[in-house]
Amino acid sequence: MELYGYWRSSASYRARIALNYKQLEYNYIPVHLIKDGGEQHKQSYRQLNPNGLVPTFVDGTVILHQSLAIMEYLEEKYPEPSILPGSARLRGCIRALALDIASELQPLINLRVQQYLTRELKFDDAQKNAWLQHWFRQSFTAFERNLEEVAGDYCVGNEFSMADICLVPQVYSAERFGIDITPYPILRAVYARLCELPWVADAHPSKQPDAEN
Repeated sequence: MELYGYWRSSASYRARIALNYKQLEYNYIPVHLIKDGGEQHKQSYRQLNPNGLVPTFVDGTVILHQSLAIMEYLEEKYPEPSILPGSARLRGCIRALALDIASELQPLINLRVQQYLTRELKFDDAQKNAWLQHWFRQSFTAFERNLEEVAGDYCVGNEFSMADICLVPQVYSAERFGIDITPYPILRAVYARLCELPWVADAHPSKQPDAEN
């Protein structure tokens, strides 16, 4: 198995957590998203992933992009331990929360959007920060309300799941961008518990071979 990723990429972070949780060995291949204009734009990488995004996951002849698709694949091929535990209703809740992060929030605040805001729309730092603050606040406010209905030790009940995998990198990003998460007590408590789990801790950006100061 191979995982092409970037140490600080939220989507790569998700894939690392999932692989660690399922105790699957893989070769990590860094793709620097900034150096030389972004290695993800090179033709050699575009042949592997035409979207020019990370992560890309390779398992034999299987080549997948999109972190949620990678997690669903891992769940089907390597079902234990499960990242979609519980009843059909609970699995639906898990998927919904995961998509709230991966499909609604993260695409609005990722690197290429920030670069477009700065380079093309000429946002200054204050304007870009206001953009980030708005989308984080809107998403985390709704996420907190959803957690009120389903959270236990983790996002959905007391079993680790795909929803937790998606939450961790997004809170890491929020902290990096200076987002105040004190208004979200359930989210903060779940995140703190998740960070103590060894498969989550080992996936932290600072522990990756391409990590920078």
